[in-house]
Amino acid sequence: MRTRPPRPVRLSGLAALLLAVQCLPAMAQTPEAPRYRLDPGHTFVHWEVLHMGTSTSRGRFDGLDGSIAFDAPRGALDLGFTVDTRSVSTGSAAFDGVLRGASLLDVQAHPQAWFVARRATFEGEMPRQVHGELTLRGQSQPLTLTARRWKCGLNLLFQREVCGGDFEATLSRAAFGMTLAAGLVSDEVRLLVQVEAIREPAP
Repeated sequence: MRTRPPRPVRLSGLAALLLAVQCLPAMAQTPEAPRYRLDPGHTFVHWEVLHMGTSTSRGRFDGLDGSIAFDAPRGALDLGFTVDTRSVSTGSAAFDGVLRGASLLDVQAHPQAWFVARRATFEGEMPRQVHGELTLRGQSQPLTLTARRWKCGLNLLFQREVCGGDFEATLSRAAFGMTLAAGLVSDEVRLLVQVEAIREPAP
């Protein structure tokens, strides 16, 4: 007895379309979030630490570079930037020299620090907390930035969309191996991060 070959299964037009969509790569179904390049003239990391329980020492890093991918409706925010640790500035050349030394920032061995975040907590369309990781002096620790404000809008100077805001965080300097003057200078360092980023053209 001869066995007939199985008949080909014929899909309706709708079924075929659904099957084709399911086979598409995931990235094709999820458009990439708009990307923004950090404006170095308006993006800085300020820091402050209590000195001998009397006054607060303050300074900032002037050299930053990085980008943001931000999509408010989807609740997506990716942030990544590098900090030139050699750019630390307090207004005192002598103090800057101590900060750049091997006991603190150790800029010769570690000229850059990094912050990378791939997850954010939103309140409506505003990011409230950005959860990431800070790498400083070659050591990585989790760090959460809390937003004090955030806004996107048209920049009349660039005629392009700009997003920006102010963030705060605290870290333990001892967690990164910076224990110089422990007991005289607080271990807790407060970070104030101001960010402005210009939307990049779509590829």
